[in-house]
Amino acid sequence: MGLRLGEALHLTVNDIDGETMQVHIREDKGGKDRLVPLPKRTLQALRCYWKTHRHPLLLFPRFGQTKQASMQCTPMDKGSVQKALKKVITELGIKKNISPHSLRHCFATQLLEQGMDLRSLQILLGHNSLNTTAKYTQLTRIKQKDNVLALNALTDKLPIQWETL
Repeated sequence: MGLRLGEALHLTVNDIDGETMQVHIREDKGGKDRLVPLPKRTLQALRCYWKTHRHPLLLFPRFGQTKQASMQCTPMDKGSVQKALKKVITELGIKKNISPHSLRHCFATQLLEQGMDLRSLQILLGHNSLNTTAKYTQLTRIKQKDNVLALNALTDKLPIQWETL
C-alpha cells in the first residue's frame, strides 16, 4: 500500500475497513490522518497474518516471551522488520540493497507506470509537497518510451519549416 514502515507497524485492527476496502492511517509523518485503498489481496494477507497472533488491537504486535507480554500494545520495532527483510532478500539470492523504504519508492514508480497522476500519488503517499512525491519517482524505461511517443505525436502534427531549424 506504499505505507511508511512506522505507519504500517502502528496499524490497529480497527484501522482496516474490509467493507469500504480502505485503511485509516492515523497521524502520518505530517501529523495528519488519511485513507488509503486496500487491495483485496492485501486484506487477505493481513487476515492470515492476524490469525497467527490474534492480538486484540494491533496488526503487528511486538512479541514477548510470555503470553501476557505478547498482549502489550507495543508494535514491532522497525529494526526487527528491517533485519527480517534483509534475511529474506539474502535467502532469495537478491544482490540489491532493498529496504522497506525502497519498496515504497518502487510502489510509487509502479503506480506512475500504470498511469496514476502525480497529485493522486501525493495524496496516497501522504506527502505535504508535490516536490517530495516527484523525488520519489524514477524515470523508468516505460515512462521514457511514453515520453518519446508523446513528443513524436506532438511534433508529427507540426509543419516542418526548415528555415527555422
